[in-house]
This record gives sequence, structure tokens and C-alpha cells, in this order.
Amino acid sequence: MEENPPESERESWKLSVDGSSCITGSGVGVLLVSPSGWTLEYALRFGFKATNNEAEWEALIAGLTIAKHLEVQRIEVSSDSQLVVGLACGEYEPRDDSMVKYLSHFQSLKPTFEVLSVTKIPRAENARADQLSKLATAGELERNQTVMIHYLDRPTISEADVMDIDVPQELNWMTPFIYWLRDGILPEDPAEARKLVYRANRFQLRGGILYKRSFSFPWLRCLTPQEADYTLREVHEGVWATIRGVEHCPTSW
Repeated sequence: MEENPPESERESWKLSVDGSSCITGSGVGVLLVSPSGWTLEYALRFGFKATNNEAEWEALIAGLTIAKHLEVQRIEVSSDSQLVVGLACGEYEPRDDSMVKYLSHFQSLKPTFEVLSVTKIPRAENARADQLSKLATAGELERNQTVMIHYLDRPTISEADVMDIDVPQELNWMTPFIYWLRDGILPEDPAEARKLVYRANRFQLRGGILYKRSFSFPWLRCLTPQEADYTLREVHEGVWATIRGVEHCPTSW
């Protein structure tokens, strides 16, 4: 006789999504909550112009993609977009090419989940996702200290260019963060993936360089073990070498 799965495995994750398009830019907000209450807040800024409907689709796809990487099986999605919910539920038929492509992308994600529902809710009940989407279009986005931030250079439905990606030959502690922030790739182990997503909130990738926010708020450049070793030797042989009794200088990376 088969045992019933734990209650936590039968409960659904909650996903709230919203898109925003205005004169200052476009972006999305994603709020993902596990059955145990673990919460992920995500703001995604676009590097391209998007309509409100396109932004709403990007929000839904971004949220489901994160849930997929976390190996979520059961998920309940809430959106205040009548069009997106209607298309996702099969109540509407897409009438333009971009909506056809977004719907196709959404349908390709559906088999990932054991249970997936998409529900239309009033905007007033989608307040936090709406705030996150507005934050994604704000100029002070980089100053935020609690929300995970990412940038989308092109629409999800656009054709990807074939190109060589310069991946570091030697893996190090920064590699998982770079893979997640740059490529949206998480570790296969769900526990490690959740830990990485939580910790990544304090990291940011700028021009291919990884930075970490310190407790005093300035961004610190992260170093590979080789770079750290070189930096330590330079410091010891420089100004710190003149201080008697100093064997290990205080550093952070």
C-alpha cells in the first residue's frame, strides 16, 4: 500500500505576477510564496519597449520559469490581466502574432507542473506584485536592498542569437551566482537552488563582473581565489607590510 505524500508536497505554491509599462520603461513584479511561507520577491526590468499586455505575459512566464527551476510541482497563479488569464485558460483566442507566441511559450511550461491554475484577481488584491513591477521601472531600482533584481534584454519570445558565451574555465564559488543572474540557471538540487536564490539578493552582475552589497551598503567587487590571492600579496607587500606584527590584513570579497 502506497503512503500518501507529505501534506507540504500536496499544498500549492502561490504566485502573484504583474507587468508595468510606462514612459520610464517596462518591467514585471513576481511574488512567489511556498506552502511553508518562504517568500521570493523579484523585479525584472526590460531593456526593450513592451506594451502592457506583453509585460503581463513576461511576468507570468518569469514567475513560472523561477518555479520550474525550484522544481515546484503545484502552483496557483494570480494575475490582474483579463487578457492574459483569458488566453492562458483558453477562454480567448490570440489575435496577433506576439500573443500567439506568448501563449505557445506558456503552454510549453505547463507540463512542468503537476497542477497549474491561473486566476484573475482585482488589481487591489495584487498590490505587492504591482509594487514590484513599478519598482522595476523606477530609476532607484539598484538601491533596493530586499528585492532580487534582474534585467531582460529582449522579449522571451524573440529568436535567440547563436553566440559563444565566455564561461570561466575554472569553476569557483562565484559560478552559481553568475549562472543564475546572467542565464537564469539554478543548481539541480532544489534545496541548493532555494539557498542560492535567497543569497543572490545581495549580489549583482554588472558588465560581466559580480558585486556583493556589504552591510554598510557600498558594492564590493567579488574576486576569484586567484584574484584574492594576488590582492592579498599586493596588500601585504605594500602599505600593510610597513605595519609591524601584521600577518593577515582584514579583507572582504
